[in-house]
Amino acid sequence: MSAEQVILALLLVGGGFAAVVGVAHARGRVATIEDYITARRSLGTWVTTTTLVASGMGAWILFSPAEAATWGGLVAILGYGLGAAAPLLIFIFLGRRLRQLIPEGHSLTEYVWHRYGSGLYALTLIVTLFYMFIFLAAEITAIALIAKLVAGVPLWLTAFVVIVITFAYTIYGGLRASVLTDVVQAALILPLLAALLLVGYQALGGFQPGLAGLSERAPQLLDFGHPMGWQAALTFIIAISAANLFHQGYWQRVYAARDERTLGASFLLAALAVIPLVVVMGLFGLAAVGLDRVDHPSVALFSVLLEVLPPALLLALILLGLVLAMSSIDSLLNGIASLVVVEAGRFMRGANGARLLRLSRWLSVLLALPLLWVASQGYSVLYLFLLANLACTAAAFPVFYGLYSQRYTGKVAIWSMLAGLVAGGLLFPDPAMTRGHLLGAFVLAAVVPVMVSLALTPRRTAFDLESLKSHVRAFRD
Repeated sequence: MSAEQVILALLLVGGGFAAVVGVAHARGRVATIEDYITARRSLGTWVTTTTLVASGMGAWILFSPAEAATWGGLVAILGYGLGAAAPLLIFIFLGRRLRQLIPEGHSLTEYVWHRYGSGLYALTLIVTLFYMFIFLAAEITAIALIAKLVAGVPLWLTAFVVIVITFAYTIYGGLRASVLTDVVQAALILPLLAALLLVGYQALGGFQPGLAGLSERAPQLLDFGHPMGWQAALTFIIAISAANLFHQGYWQRVYAARDERTLGASFLLAALAVIPLVVVMGLFGLAAVGLDRVDHPSVALFSVLLEVLPPALLLALILLGLVLAMSSIDSLLNGIASLVVVEAGRFMRGANGARLLRLSRWLSVLLALPLLWVASQGYSVLYLFLLANLACTAAAFPVFYGLYSQRYTGKVAIWSMLAGLVAGGLLFPDPAMTRGHLLGAFVLAAVVPVMVSLALTPRRTAFDLESLKSHVRAFRD
């Protein structure tokens, strides 16, 4: 068999196994639309923690942390790790609050609709769907690029295989299938990472060669006072934190946690787990600089490992990329499907659960077509990711301030969000990154909405937050 055939066989066997596990678990357990989109109050601490880690750790960890390290250094790596963990910590407080106010809820957009009205709801829905689509496209592109780097597999072929397999079990089994496959995938991720790190460390001769070369070629990357590193770290913390607050997959898991204690413990443990994973992946970027193998920063990890890993470990690298991508893809896809159900149910009041479920599944199938096209092109979606992150940053305070303030209104929230977008957009870099200031853009997008909100919030208006309980009900099949 050729290398391409071996890789495709691995993708089919590994992905097929996950699909069989997901479908088998969902069979008989997805009796209602509630089972499909929330699995409400059914997950314990260990399962919730595992699915959070697997859902958040997509194939991006094989690319982005190492790339950031090549120009931002050690400080950027630490900032990336904190940025990945920060939203999970924030969810502890926001998730508990939303469960208290809307115990039978399903999504963030439900809250926005009833708390603020149609204006901010439309903006929030657009931001959420745009962010999650870009995230999906990035994950599918990432695994396609890994297969091409290792064995020259055409991008479209890998993308097609991954889309078909992942969509099959996710569309059929919903959140329950996604959660179980996350548990299985997490059990594979850690051993595979450990094996790659151990073999890579030994093959490279330990830390000394990389450190020596790094001290000679780019000593600033090890300096905790490196200005570029601090800019990158702060940007990551702001951007990633804000963006993940609009990840519907996380909100599903907020409601799937058995109780508030489970929610708090699970999100805390997941946050503690992702920091070392991201930091370790970022160290490969420093190694690439030290070993003078950084011609293409976006694939810094692969430039270090591909030359030293034996064939069996190259297969393990492919399998790791597949597992990471699928764990993230199924969560994103099911998050989008759940939004379709919730929002369609709002406007199709006569539709029963079965009809909403069919609609969700067909729209998910249609979503596969543009995703396949984007992934087959091999585009870098970094700039679109940054744009989506900026929109999420501008929306974060206006959307969530209403969880605590009774005087805050939908009109003020809209003006605050738009002001943040304009302020951040004025400093946002162009696609070539030749002008603008990325950190400044995100700081303005985060701070301006706070200032506008506090300045314009009326003193006499009062919204009864407790009334939200009566507005949102579980679906009754």
